[in-house]
Amino acid sequence: MFRARHVSESINRPPSIVMAIARDPLSLPEWAAGLADGIRREGDAWIATSPMGEVRVEFRTDIERGILDHDVTMPDGTVVTNAMRVLPNDGGSEVVFTLFQRDGMSDAEFDADAAAVAADLRSLRELCERMAG
Repeated sequence: MFRARHVSESINRPPSIVMAIARDPLSLPEWAAGLADGIRREGDAWIATSPMGEVRVEFRTDIERGILDHDVTMPDGTVVTNAMRVLPNDGGSEVVFTLFQRDGMSDAEFDADAAAVAADLRSLRELCERMAG
């Protein structure tokens, strides 16, 4: 089993608003710098220009349950499954991203990944609060 870390951010907007913004692939470059500098549709796939090179992103969302899971196929063909949830938190939302320390990933790389996810979630918070404010 992989070591796991949950990274979360409180957002002062209801889950419906957070889900609407976060599940839109075209909004990824605005908040997910760790994943997408740009994104385009290619057939049935979303292709993101990322710090790792071009990656394929496949979304598995369930709006009712607050699920924003997505698989990222890396340039070398490795598929990384990312679990992400939007949970009701009083009148706002708690966004939780589960990060796994994959085989071959050092503790320093895992910490850097967690810091990048935390920065992305802060950007998502700022975007949601600005757009819906």
